[in-house]
Amino acid sequence: MPTQKTAPRIDPLTMEVVELIGTVVARYHEEYEDAAAEHTLTGAQARLLGLLSLEPLPMRRLAQKLRCEPSNVTGIVDRLESRGLVERRPDPGDRRVKLAAATAEGRRVAGSLRDSLDFAREPLAGLSAAEREVLRDLLRRMVEA
Repeated sequence: MPTQKTAPRIDPLTMEVVELIGTVVARYHEEYEDAAAEHTLTGAQARLLGLLSLEPLPMRRLAQKLRCEPSNVTGIVDRLESRGLVERRPDPGDRRVKLAAATAEGRRVAGSLRDSLDFAREPLAGLSAAEREVLRDLLRRMVEA
């Protein structure tokens, strides 16, 4: 006779940690959306521009990083390209592939956007370097699990 498994109860500490992580994420997204709007960008446009300010990427890779359909990325790149923030160029390793790349103005806007995000910086500044390292290491473990 098979035994029925019951879901383990989540302890109060775990619930509190989950709630706190949710609050941090919600605050970050709210501030990010506000900062993007100040630059006349949607949140998705700002995230894509931020990725491209680090390195040019193929559209398919952008879609993977943003967890969306490639057709959505095409529309976002089109809008950013029309503003002179992004350009398409051939991939030097495979000329059949198009890379999206931030223009100089796109990198400037992405930097300005990053500089305007205070939410994460201010609370983290209250932690010592050692505490920030521990937090970073714990978050890495959670992400890699």
